[in-house]
Amino acid sequence: MNLPRAGNCVREKRIRFSGAGKDSGVAIIDRYARNINYLRVSVTDRCNLRCAYCMPKEGLSRIGHDDILRYEEILRIIRVAAGMGITKVRITGGEPLVRRGVVEFIASLRAVPEITDISLTTNGILLEDCAEALFAAGIKRINVSLDSLNAEKYARITRGGELRNVLRGIQKAREVGFSPIKINTVAIKGVNDDEIAEFARLTLSNPYQVRFIELMPLGTAGGENNGRYLANDFIRERIGQIGRLDPVNGNSRKNDGPAQIYRLAGGAGEIGFISPVSRHFCDSCNRLRLTADGFLRSCLLVDDEMDLKGPLRAGCGDSGIEDLIRQAILRKPRQHEVICEEGLVKKCMKEMPAIGG
Repeated sequence: MNLPRAGNCVREKRIRFSGAGKDSGVAIIDRYARNINYLRVSVTDRCNLRCAYCMPKEGLSRIGHDDILRYEEILRIIRVAAGMGITKVRITGGEPLVRRGVVEFIASLRAVPEITDISLTTNGILLEDCAEALFAAGIKRINVSLDSLNAEKYARITRGGELRNVLRGIQKAREVGFSPIKINTVAIKGVNDDEIAEFARLTLSNPYQVRFIELMPLGTAGGENNGRYLANDFIRERIGQIGRLDPVNGNSRKNDGPAQIYRLAGGAGEIGFISPVSRHFCDSCNRLRLTADGFLRSCLLVDDEMDLKGPLRAGCGDSGIEDLIRQAILRKPRQHEVICEEGLVKKCMKEMPAIGG
């Protein structure tokens, strides 16, 4: 296999590999002793919604068709990363279900033996029609973004979305057998903070995990929503007025990532809190993000990316791609620097759909 010319794949100090137990046999340990084993893969920057906290009012300039990674290119990157110690892959967008062939692509990931966990994040609009095929393709865990249970408000937040489509999609996913079904809710001051209790009550009679995610300052949309941030401590206090919140399994489980997990006393489901602004969980961050246009990002909230697409299309061999992945991990910061003081935040410049949710 030919190695590329210098400039395409630059070799740097190697990150330490170590035993990773039964799953893969190797692990990537970064400079801060974090085991990097999780890759979030955006297959498209396109979305069938235009959520107010995610996109600027004028929308986004879409990445050109030729600039989006082809499925075979994504699969090659995943294979290389899996050989280094990546065991968990989440498919995201934009909205991943709008890209043609995504179900077949997901099914192809099952041929990568090191990958033991494949999941998907969706806005749920197309989920009802896709749920059975996704389940058959190997997705068993699914996250659905849902920021209002009121049809009119949902349409305003998403700039035109139909709530009933999402609710039917969630119900279909439950019927098909997805477990867990996680509902991701971004709490926004003055927008949906009056629905916190209603979302929490969903878990009393349904086996869902409703997760409240703090509003993050991403791109132009982050500036447009400045001052609407709510800390999860406030949300937890509000939910505590409904009933007692009991920690679940010490708040730490393999597939819950940074979420702190609770259950309302007597509830069938769970409530999670993801607090990237008020309580950094950077010391345990295990993830990388591959953008739809082929850049590897080691931190969601830091504008530092490694180009994989350029070298890949210039003929870079697998060992060269591996080196680039190592370089990205070497540059993974100890923590992001997002702060929230009187509504002022330091934000990253890219919009969320361009990074991948």
